[in-house]
Amino acid sequence: MTQQLTPAAAWSRLQAGNDRFVASDVSHPNQDASRRTALVNTQNPFAVIFGCSDSRLAAEIIFDLGLGDVFVVRTAGQVIDDAVLGSLEYSVSVLGVPLIVVLGHDSCGAVTATMQAVDSGEMPTGFLRDLVERITPSVLTARRDGVTDLNETVIEHTKQTTQRLVDSSRVIADAVGRGEVAVIGVSYRLDEGKAVLVSGFGAP
Repeated sequence: MTQQLTPAAAWSRLQAGNDRFVASDVSHPNQDASRRTALVNTQNPFAVIFGCSDSRLAAEIIFDLGLGDVFVVRTAGQVIDDAVLGSLEYSVSVLGVPLIVVLGHDSCGAVTATMQAVDSGEMPTGFLRDLVERITPSVLTARRDGVTDLNETVIEHTKQTTQRLVDSSRVIADAVGRGEVAVIGVSYRLDEGKAVLVSGFGAP
């Protein structure tokens, strides 16, 4: 494994890519045949992005990245389950990734559905119910703080998810405690394409 970036340097690299994306000055790095060939037998991502599955939130695009740059895990509403935790622990313990980004976004459909369920008292059916149940604590926390706006609630959910990751995984918590890994919450603004830091454990 090659030398990894520090958590702060990894975040700076993501910020630089997002700045290029916002400015429509993207470089599309690491997307050619030689990069593809170089990655056949190995990978060395510098960050893991755990984000919402929303089609408008493609991590490699909004951070102007290419093949092998980031390890990506996505669920609707960036909801944590055992598979997510296992994937994130793999990125930390096996791949040596120094930065976990929890990526939420404006106008999130999963958070919208949860807010509607909280307001109406009616839960959706099927497995969508599981998503809503996992997001409900974030919505209730936002309500207790007087927050009813959708996008502000999304930010609260991103913060809560970041906290939940550290609380749920001893592997991740220990890595943060040793200063090897940072876990940060980032909110993506759909209108301008900007990714904004909203919470974190460890330094960037």
